[in-house]
Amino acid sequence: MTTAARPDAILPDGPSGQRLVKALTYALNPDRTLHRYQARYGSAFSINAFGFGRMVVLTDPAEVKQILQATQDVIDLADIGVDRALGHGSLFATYGDAHRRDRKLLTPPLHGNRLRAYEKVVERAAESEMATWPEGRPFPALPSMMRITLDVILDAVFGAEGAELEELRRMLPPMVKLGTLLTFLPKFQRLLGSHGPWARFQRDRARFDVLMSRLIDQATPVLDTRDDVLAMLLQARYDDGSPMGHAQISDQMLTLMAAGHETTATTLAWVVERIRRQEGLSERLAAEVDEGGSALRDSTLLEVQRVRPVVNLVNREVRAENLEIGRWRLPRGTVVGIPIGLLHDDPNLFGDPSTFNPGRFVGAKPNTYQWIPFGGGVRRCIGANFATLEMNVVVRTMFRDFIVEPTTDGPERRVTRGIAAAPGKGGMMIVRRRT
Repeated sequence: MTTAARPDAILPDGPSGQRLVKALTYALNPDRTLHRYQARYGSAFSINAFGFGRMVVLTDPAEVKQILQATQDVIDLADIGVDRALGHGSLFATYGDAHRRDRKLLTPPLHGNRLRAYEKVVERAAESEMATWPEGRPFPALPSMMRITLDVILDAVFGAEGAELEELRRMLPPMVKLGTLLTFLPKFQRLLGSHGPWARFQRDRARFDVLMSRLIDQATPVLDTRDDVLAMLLQARYDDGSPMGHAQISDQMLTLMAAGHETTATTLAWVVERIRRQEGLSERLAAEVDEGGSALRDSTLLEVQRVRPVVNLVNREVRAENLEIGRWRLPRGTVVGIPIGLLHDDPNLFGDPSTFNPGRFVGAKPNTYQWIPFGGGVRRCIGANFATLEMNVVVRTMFRDFIVEPTTDGPERRVTRGIAAAPGKGGMMIVRRRT
């Protein structure tokens, strides 16, 4: 163990040497790097990570549970300047009481019975995209899944249509990708001044806010006839009776787009990639759809997210003066990383973890402190239930209409693409339409 500058801190060892080189090594291949460090240092180590600086990485299940159960006044989301891209009103940029108040307003549209209203939206988007799929020849699943999830968000979340729908469809994906990159590489924000990437993002963000104002004006007179998230937020009230401001709603809508578009689409691409490497699974999933069941489909989605989580880390920052976590004493300001993949690969938590076993979760729910593709604790992804419904409906629709042909090709390697780690070939698939 090593000690930080503060004499009362107890932090784990980690790789030494040039900080920039180590950070680049992690950024270029986080999964391999984290597995290598775990093999060398054990269940806890310190690394340099872009956007976070020095980070303590914890993989011991008991220590992870302590982190995820801690209250927000003790440890909370690390502040890496997300507000520069998503706005000060974003759920990712608020803390403490402000975060709790906003989360309370955002929860009802994305949970419970409200989700049923979105099921047909997802099915329509999936049917429309899948009607374009070629039969009998390979194509990547990821671009299709990206179009489906984008259409779902624009309809179910934004309630967009007409000219605003088409403009948002064109501008949002590249805008969100650029904003994410610039958040983690803040020095590039000054590159080329008014002609650089940050200036371009700011122009796009200003245009997005204009479009949001139009959508709010269109929705306001007919709120009672709409069930999209935007309409619900316009009607929502804080405990003191005040509404969420329009600028804040704009920030929250961009946040939902950033958090739910690429990650959900990438998971669906991994679903295709994994299913093709399990002989007979496609036919079993199709038969289950015909029978009106969902147990195998539900379990398959859970298992895909275990073996191929699309987000690498859950991050937190210590807010208390000191935080005792297992063997460690972490001072205020310490950034903690929980590597989702390493936790999901723990043989003490998941038997034979390297094997993709679609039946692993049939009849059993995963432990929310061990299976954490959506994070955990008070910062668990607020759209987790929405994303789960969306993936379930897309996969159900796919196997209602198609059989996905198996393959003997090796697994596609993980490639980091902005927010999410995707299949290197985009989840190549070959389908035949069911008759």
